[in-house]
Amino acid sequence: MKHSLAILSFLFLIIFMFPATAQETAKANKGEGVLQFLKRFNRTKSFHFDRFIELNRDKLDKNNGLKLGVTYSLPPLNNEGNEPLFGEELAKYTIDSDELNGACFYLVSGHGGPDPGAIGELRGHPLHENEYAYDIMLRLARNLMSKGAKVHIIIQDAKDGIRNDKFLDVSDRETCMGQAIPLNQVKRLQQRCDKINELFKKDKEHYRRALFIHLDSRSESKQIDVFFYHYDGSAKGKHLANTLQNVFNRKYDKHQPLRGFSGTVSPRDLFVIKQSLPVAVFVELGNIQNSRDQQRFLLDDNRQALANWMCEGLIEDYKNYKNK
Repeated sequence: MKHSLAILSFLFLIIFMFPATAQETAKANKGEGVLQFLKRFNRTKSFHFDRFIELNRDKLDKNNGLKLGVTYSLPPLNNEGNEPLFGEELAKYTIDSDELNGACFYLVSGHGGPDPGAIGELRGHPLHENEYAYDIMLRLARNLMSKGAKVHIIIQDAKDGIRNDKFLDVSDRETCMGQAIPLNQVKRLQQRCDKINELFKKDKEHYRRALFIHLDSRSESKQIDVFFYHYDGSAKGKHLANTLQNVFNRKYDKHQPLRGFSGTVSPRDLFVIKQSLPVAVFVELGNIQNSRDQQRFLLDDNRQALANWMCEGLIEDYKNYKNK
């Protein structure tokens, strides 16, 4: 009797598991387009189409048409994503809008690996630029992905994830998408530009933007706002930088109306924005030495706010691009 029940239980699992796995891949019928193909598997939302194209780009013809006899990967039925770099608790995220469908971003947090960047101090706790820039960058990446964007996280730490601590422990685990980060500054910067350019040449999105996220280091008494740098001669880079600045200006007017916002936009001949193929903006989020600026990134809510505001600026810039 027990043996029979075991067999029945096994068959029950097979019956109910098989359809789920069978729909992971499928072949197109003759004359079937992508929309009809996806509808056959109850995938009728715009994100299903976008994800299908992303998954099968190398298997489609030049007009994104289907080919007979080719096995295609089906997008997930539910509108969810998973990025382990965000950490165990936040790896899964919901794609709650398609505002950034068709946009592609290359996100780079400053320094990393053997180079912690600028180092501040608060009550005996060292504050390392690479750790705070990385946390803010991850938060921005998650925001962008939840709006339907494709995001390449160039600097990666397989362990840290998004953290809510005030004082973030430093490590040298960061890699450039799996490659060890060189200590030599020029080689380090060239490595991340090479990776961005390699991805840029493969990506097909018309709107592609790179964002380099840093903290500054000046005298302790020097409180600064957020600065945005673009490559001189890049009209699109200047437009993006101005859009980001305008968002920050509005947010400070709303949340700290008596303070004002003096962050600026200016051209800079910085190596990474000069050598990167996509339109790029370099962001300095504050002075890691100044006690008031430190509050901007020590509190996790503030780090999230910075990510939210940058995301809002990127959405505005993308909408402006699409409306031209």
